[in-house]
Amino acid sequence: MTRMTMIQAIRDGMDVAMGRDDSVVVYGEDVGYFGGVFRATQGLQEKYGRNRCFDAPISESGIVGTAIGMAANGMRPCVEIQFADYMYPAYDQITQEAARIRYRSNADFTCPMVIRMPTGGGIFGGQTHSQSPEALFTHVAGLKVVVPCNPYDAKGLLIAAIEDPDPVIFLEPKRLYNGPFDGHYERPVTGWGKHSDGEVPEGHFTVPLGQAKVKREGRDVTVLAYGTMVHVALAAAEDTGIDAEVIDLRTLLPYDLDAITASVCKTGRCVIVHEATLTSGFGAELAALVAEHCFYHLEAPIRRVAGWDTPYPHAQEWDYFPGPARVGAALTQTMEA
Repeated sequence: MTRMTMIQAIRDGMDVAMGRDDSVVVYGEDVGYFGGVFRATQGLQEKYGRNRCFDAPISESGIVGTAIGMAANGMRPCVEIQFADYMYPAYDQITQEAARIRYRSNADFTCPMVIRMPTGGGIFGGQTHSQSPEALFTHVAGLKVVVPCNPYDAKGLLIAAIEDPDPVIFLEPKRLYNGPFDGHYERPVTGWGKHSDGEVPEGHFTVPLGQAKVKREGRDVTVLAYGTMVHVALAAAEDTGIDAEVIDLRTLLPYDLDAITASVCKTGRCVIVHEATLTSGFGAELAALVAEHCFYHLEAPIRRVAGWDTPYPHAQEWDYFPGPARVGAALTQTMEA
């Protein structure tokens, strides 16, 4: 086991995958010589050469389109969209081509590719560097959508995604890149707040796609979260003293329905937390699933805590984020209902 930040774990995951399989290639804007804007690919070009880790033109549709062609012809591209906000020019390629190849070809072709995207706010990136577009992908049949919350999962899930036969959207919360903050900070204090890294196995290992994880066991209320909001939910449970069970979904598509229903049926209450806007966010799907499968076990209304229904408010981003105070209030209200 080695202590790593999430960035180091992601880099190590690509390194392991490239070392095991010559068909794995890594590319994107500034990914090669520069090592990526967040240094996620630093050193990979030097180690594996320019044919396997290289820079791409500033064309997201070109990056994804060429990756689809590579994947259909036996390669395993792992490409980076520099910020999730930049993926919109490639959305047609992702949803109309990558997601459909297996079905439209009657499985004659598959599309084993990974699209890495830094997501979410917290680095003062403004409106076009801070969005959380996961719901746009979870609506698309044929895609898998992953959001890790710690270095261990980031490496294990990324290797599993690279080895998967179908296209995977791999969303990386930027606020967690340099170590998961402890969730208590609603505004930055000395940088991004209080960071820690995590123990990560050396070499090859995978975390299965589609399996959630209980991060905190509890009896009174279930909190469903993913990415940065897992840490916020843990902080809220600690602050309120409520015996909350916090579930880290890890994979949004396919989601772990068994883990969700088992927890909610046990606690009888559910709070859902995500950073994206409230309306039509992935929390709406989770709420519908809980209502459909756990209705007769519920003792209180399902509550959602999310970002505002506004364009991303750069000047107010630390108010926009669900923090432990907002999540804690939802927990308290749910317990009092």
